[in-house]
Amino acid sequence: MEYRVGKTARVVLARFEDKEDILGNITGIARRENIRSAVLYLIGGIKKGRVVVGPEEEKLPPEPVWREINESSEVVGIGTIFWEGEEPKIHFHGAFGKRDVVRVGCLRGNSETFLVLEAVIIEIEGIEAKRELDPESGLVLLKL
Repeated sequence: MEYRVGKTARVVLARFEDKEDILGNITGIARRENIRSAVLYLIGGIKKGRVVVGPEEEKLPPEPVWREINESSEVVGIGTIFWEGEEPKIHFHGAFGKRDVVRVGCLRGNSETFLVLEAVIIEIEGIEAKRELDPESGLVLLKL
């Protein structure tokens, strides 16, 4: 285990409207505001997206199991923002549900807001962390 201690810096509150790209907009905020390390909370609605719901088998490199979000759903979750090279990278896990069907997974790629989505980004100051490609897993992982 490795860990670092930092402190809370700026807090950004964002509201996304219907059909706006969720991860793209958060990445844009991190880039414009030069947010290098942060925790991210999302709550609201999503209507399109792709979610990784686990590996096919427990082996390296993992083969992801994908699920599509193709209709309005509730979303709540937590993520982090750290940079890989010159780009902010979002790692977000959430619960996505409609009626009696709920999935938990990692949102990746393009996604769309349904009606409204709120994001709270809490910047972490005093921590030097980044994302780097891990050759063993084939994943871009947090490096302290």
